[in-house]
Parts: sequence; C-alpha cells; structure tokens
Amino acid sequence: MEEHLTVRLNKAFHQKARLGIMSILMTSEEAEFNYLKEKLNLTDGNLSSHLSLLENQKYIKIKKQFVKKKPRTLCQITEKGRQAFREYLDDLEKLIRSLP
Repeated sequence: MEEHLTVRLNKAFHQKARLGIMSILMTSEEAEFNYLKEKLNLTDGNLSSHLSLLENQKYIKIKKQFVKKKPRTLCQITEKGRQAFREYLDDLEKLIRSLP
C-alpha cells in the first residue's frame, strides 16, 4: 500500500516559522537574523531555536560576524536546503492537487 502524501512532507519545513524562514532564504542570497525576526514576528529565542533545527539538518548556514563592534548574524540556505525545500513544495503541490 502506498503511503499517504502527508507522510512524505518534510517535518523540518512543515511549521509556520520554518516555512517562512526557508521561503525568505529561497528568494534572497542571505538574510540577517533581525530581518527574519521582524518579517516573521518571532522572538530572539524562538527564531534561534528554529534556525538551530534547520542548521542541524544542514539546510542553512549561520555566519556570525562583527560590524562596527556590533554582532551580525547572517543566514544562508545551503544547496541541500534548497533541494529539500523544493521537494517539500513539490510534495505539498501534489497533495493539494489530489484533493477533490
């Protein structure tokens, strides 16, 4: 018996904040932590935990640097992340098309 399409959806992306993070990173080369926080209406701690999960899966890279003695955190999507997110979107589209 073939598994239901919902089983195939990547759990790393199937959450509002991470879906937003990946959508932003797919359309821009990189995004600053504060930009993501503002656009997605997340707290520092909440965004950090979502970024950590995506980084642990190797879907994003996080670069920390200092600009004029102020910390700056940049997030970039990896090729693995780009491919996995495309597959997630394809699976989601198949699921939507299968609905009556």
